[in-house]
Amino acid sequence: MTTATQVTPGWLDWYHGPSTPQFVLPEGTVDAHCHVFGPAARFPYAPERKYTPTDASKDDLFALRDHLGVSRNVIVQATCHGADNSAMVDALQAAGGRARGVATVRPDVPEAELRRLHDAGVRGVRFNFVRRLVDAAPTDALATIARRIAPLGWHVVIYFEAADLAELAPFFASLPTPLVVDHMGRPDVAQPVDGPQFARFLRFVEANDVWVKVSCPERLSATGPRALDGERRPYRDVVPFARTVVEEFGDRVLWGTDWPHPNLTDHMPDDGLLVDYVPQIATTADQQRRLLVDNPMRLYWPGEDA
Repeated sequence: MTTATQVTPGWLDWYHGPSTPQFVLPEGTVDAHCHVFGPAARFPYAPERKYTPTDASKDDLFALRDHLGVSRNVIVQATCHGADNSAMVDALQAAGGRARGVATVRPDVPEAELRRLHDAGVRGVRFNFVRRLVDAAPTDALATIARRIAPLGWHVVIYFEAADLAELAPFFASLPTPLVVDHMGRPDVAQPVDGPQFARFLRFVEANDVWVKVSCPERLSATGPRALDGERRPYRDVVPFARTVVEEFGDRVLWGTDWPHPNLTDHMPDDGLLVDYVPQIATTADQQRRLLVDNPMRLYWPGEDA
């Protein structure tokens, strides 16, 4: 793989030639969590980045969208681009209304820039609380930004480790916007699904204006993508956790591929298999419709038909 910059050692290139899913996504499906990286020659990576990825362009993303049978995307600003949202906004503008964005902004962002991002299709900001990816918990910055974006009707996307939720929950609950939690708050799937750690997360969701992405089983799984009894049922140790969230919070769940899967070092997922993961966690047509179409449309395209 060749890019304009030297990628982080051990970085896995994204999965080229993904398989065709056996599960047919319902019409109007939204991939509510994906990224674009670069290309670095046009959209340089941030000097303060923690990693340097392989380029993964908007054209690559749109090709995957069409291959999987996805109708729309929510493109989340990648930490490697810092607060320069140019690559993400470029992808939104090229999508012809079929994409929304989640940006990274700083507390002193001008009002005119917030309006420009809104007009481009941005509907949220993301903050990362995963310790290996940030130098310090950005609570002060997030509090300021949340107050500024609330009048726009935006939400805050938060990424954190399950073990840190007890400390962070009171702060999250104080924010004046809806919250969207990335990847179920990264539960430890080696622990019982009815254990205290995941129960704390469920209570947090129940008590607050929280949406949950039941995404990224490849980041959480110990069993991995292996088939079970010859069937395409990957990441089976994550299934009980995601299924519980879908069953308990069916109107506040979202799904996404996380393409092109940053910071994975053990295996690079086949995005076709990630689609076939969906009917394991959303087992009825009604659950699938809400997870894949109705919920993301209500959050990102309110008032529009899928």
